[in-house]
Amino acid sequence: MLSTTELIDIAAAFMDKGGTALWAIMAVSLLMWILIIERYLYLYYSYPQQLEDVKTAWRHYKNAPLPIAMRLRTGLIRELQVSAGAYLQSITVLSQTLPLLGLLGTVFGMIHTFEVIAMFGNGNARGMAGGISEALLTTMAGLVTALSGIYLSSNLNERVRTAIDKAEDELDWTDCARHAQSRLEFRGGDY
Repeated sequence: MLSTTELIDIAAAFMDKGGTALWAIMAVSLLMWILIIERYLYLYYSYPQQLEDVKTAWRHYKNAPLPIAMRLRTGLIRELQVSAGAYLQSITVLSQTLPLLGLLGTVFGMIHTFEVIAMFGNGNARGMAGGISEALLTTMAGLVTALSGIYLSSNLNERVRTAIDKAEDELDWTDCARHAQSRLEFRGGDY
């Protein structure tokens, strides 16, 4: 088993081989993962309470006149959509940026390789290997982190869409429509 200092040394050597672009990939992927974890925690812990609050507000207002009730229901659902969908576009953008950062690292690595070729010619294989290694490491890191981000972004979008669809079903119109119909009949057709 490796000690903590050995693991840190291995990680630092890996990051140094990848150059500046690998540090950027790490920073962007760390931010993306923080946002992903925050969204899952929100959906599992905060959203159910917010949905209960919205259902309570709907029960209070659903007997209002139909046009007002319709606007209130739309506003309540929109409030849920905005809060549940927070950061989803940011996660998508970050996951789509990661392969581009990997490509940038590939360009940096190839530039280093061509600098070695320009100085020492084709005979310095060890010198060229450093640039090629940088290019491959950053490409791999960008693609691997992007794949996980794209999958989880899609999963989060689907979970939010499903949650909002269920919320729309739970904010039922039947009582509201029945109430509006009884008011219409009671007033003789005038609203």
